[in-house]
Amino acid sequence: MIRYTLHKCKLLVLLPLFICTSFSPLIQDSIDLQPHNLRLEDDEPDGADSTFYIILDTNALYPAYAIYGDSWSHTEVNPYRASPAGMSGAIFINLAGYTHPKHSVITSRFGFRRWKFHYGIDLRLSVGDSVRCAFDGRVRIARRGKAYGNYVVVRHYNGLETTYAHLSKMLVKVNDEVRSGDLIGWGGNTGRSTGPHLHYEMRYLGQAIDPMLLIDFETGKPYANSFLLTASHFAYVKEVEKMRYWVVRSGDSLWTIARKTGASVEYLCSTNGISRASTLRLGQRIRYR
Repeated sequence: MIRYTLHKCKLLVLLPLFICTSFSPLIQDSIDLQPHNLRLEDDEPDGADSTFYIILDTNALYPAYAIYGDSWSHTEVNPYRASPAGMSGAIFINLAGYTHPKHSVITSRFGFRRWKFHYGIDLRLSVGDSVRCAFDGRVRIARRGKAYGNYVVVRHYNGLETTYAHLSKMLVKVNDEVRSGDLIGWGGNTGRSTGPHLHYEMRYLGQAIDPMLLIDFETGKPYANSFLLTASHFAYVKEVEKMRYWVVRSGDSLWTIARKTGASVEYLCSTNGISRASTLRLGQRIRYR
């Protein structure tokens, strides 16, 4: 337990989880560097003394404990029942000490990619290239998945979680404590991948953030040592929720799907990256909205 004292400080309220309060630089830095529960204590029961204490209860097992609590899934990238898209105010994210996982050419950016949404940045690499951890934290997931292939998710003390996917080999395991710059895996081409690359994600409470808003990918460094995260950075979530798909069944064609969904054949082709002559596969997902 760590105790800090603030003199002549007016206590307002303990704000909800998504709202960032204004602490002094000393207190804010301490909060950003430690997993914690935050509360304020009045020194005198009658409130006569204007001294308050900020208590940081550290929890080594669960980084960013004040944000995530003891939610610590080893299988789900987004196990949280929270939506930062609806938050008010701003969240202060400390980016000091960042290490770029791989200096390379961007091959695919964050955002809508025809029939699906791309939740990260793809970086070109060769099988066996080093992939390094972005910030200090603890490994929450290290496993193989159908889409990600071999992938690692690290929760960091600053509140972010980062994902490193399509690895040929993982060099860390669940609950390992890692530091910024630590080697966590070798680059690869596992999972749903058309060639060797690193799929790199940044998330807050399970929702992806465009890494290019925080990091200059030409230099591999943050634009600043801090970033204010707001609901506007998650505006895409509402658009993704509107997306609808048709699962191809026996007898389906682009014309029958268009008739049943109300979408034009042209829209189906352009959105899904196919042509009128494309052969549809049973079980194929066709986006129609």
